[in-house]
Amino acid sequence: MDKKYCDWALKSELEKNYHDEEWGKPVFDDKKFFEMLVLEYMQAGLSWQTILQKREVMQAAFDDFDAEKIEKYDEKKCAELLENPGIIRNRLKIQVLAHNAKIFRKIQREFGSFSKYIWNFTDGKILFGNYEKISDVPAKTELSEKIAKDFKKRGLKFFGPTTVYAFLQSTGIVNDHLVYCHCYQKKQ
Repeated sequence: MDKKYCDWALKSELEKNYHDEEWGKPVFDDKKFFEMLVLEYMQAGLSWQTILQKREVMQAAFDDFDAEKIEKYDEKKCAELLENPGIIRNRLKIQVLAHNAKIFRKIQREFGSFSKYIWNFTDGKILFGNYEKISDVPAKTELSEKIAKDFKKRGLKFFGPTTVYAFLQSTGIVNDHLVYCHCYQKKQ
């Protein structure tokens, strides 16, 4: 029997692998959360395929998405990154890396971990979409608007409700696999 996939994952093997191995699977590791935050805001205005193609180079360029190292990036490091053709070279997105890392670390200190902070918005529960077609999946929700507002209040940049919703989906806080997808899981 052939596997059925969410419509967005049909363009390449890279997307299929990401879909099967990561997207919608619950994340609890702060390092992974920070990586996904960076990738999601880097993706704004671009295709996810582009991000997946550049991910490995970004991982190397961004010190393995280590927030503690990234919060120390200075103008010299930003200039160096802007010369790297393998990453997303948007000046504003690069300049905000260190800023967002500092805010991320501040959240970790306040809550004990970013994971505790973000899962608190759903009382530790995965939210399941129950969508039959990709056009039914929302771009944002009340939850993503609430979190985006909190992110903004705390100082995180480049996180509107749509980017936050994509982050929630990618980290499995929201499981929006389509009901026919082989990765879809019904609520227990």
